Amino acid sequence: MSIITQQDLDSLKDFIQNHNSFLIIGHKEPDGDCIASCLGLAAIVEHFNKPYTLLSAGPFKRHEIKPYESQFTDTVDFMDTQERTNTGLIITDCSELSRLGDIDFDFKGLDTFIIDHHKTSDIPEGSLGYINGDAPAAAYIVQLFYEGLIGPLPKKLAEIIFFGICTDTGFFRFLNSSKEAADLLTATARLNTYGADPRQTYNDINNGKPWSTRKLLGLLLTRAEQHINGQLIITYETLEDTHKLGTEGRDSDALYQLLLSTKGVKAAVFLRQDTPSTCTGGFRSLNDVDVSVVASKFGGGGHKNASGMSCEGRIETLIPSIIKEFARIM
Repeated sequence: MSIITQQDLDSLKDFIQNHNSFLIIGHKEPDGDCIASCLGLAAIVEHFNKPYTLLSAGPFKRHEIKPYESQFTDTVDFMDTQERTNTGLIITDCSELSRLGDIDFDFKGLDTFIIDHHKTSDIPEGSLGYINGDAPAAAYIVQLFYEGLIGPLPKKLAEIIFFGICTDTGFFRFLNSSKEAADLLTATARLNTYGADPRQTYNDINNGKPWSTRKLLGLLLTRAEQHINGQLIITYETLEDTHKLGTEGRDSDALYQLLLSTKGVKAAVFLRQDTPSTCTGGFRSLNDVDVSVVASKFGGGGHKNASGMSCEGRIETLIPSIIKEFARIM
């Protein structure tokens, strides 16, 4: 049974029909799920013969999303009052304007429709949308909207949506025996019948990494330290590391796999010093450790077993604070 109701389908359809053009955007530092969700929503809007602009603040750091970068822009043309009234804003894979990144445009006041799957997300007052924290990927939700409103996906779109689902589920490693997981696997089976190729998608995601990412991975493993009786591992990247090794083709998924496969480890944290005064962080966990609780303490959020944050601070001061918050839940 689909998690999308007829009322949900009608809500998005009405939103599209009631506006002349659209801005479609996901969170800054996009991943495969974010990009695939945006492209899927663009296909829906295009089906209704409405013009759209695909927006992203970037940067497109991950090698697997580089091929899609040219379809996005970080620039929005000036709009007068009437144009703003007729323009719909569609946000996917996040729900907060603050997570859209540095784009020189005032999104406040635009009619907004949100499609997201993050546990910590809520639809802001005055906006419309669909958020399901049990859905394993935003691209999966977009697939269901497309099928419900239009029908089977064309081959190219099926490949993109399958790619997005695979990136957010760790190629299905993060799924459990829940009904939500079973429904998603049924949906991805349909994508396979539409033309999505699992082997090619796996190769696109995992192969072709720059040598610099192998060097960085080794550095991060060397720097990793265990805390809370070995249950938590934290590692970090400095500004000097970024300057020396660059930002191309990051492989955080491989890092988390290695850290979480360690005996006794229940959670892993990767911090990066982005500027002298700001950091981003990734949180991953196994089973019952809810990292979204910790991420929310630092202005972030996400899923129970996979969350992120971006905040003011320096690595050396953030690590003790992060350990303290994990100690409350472990």
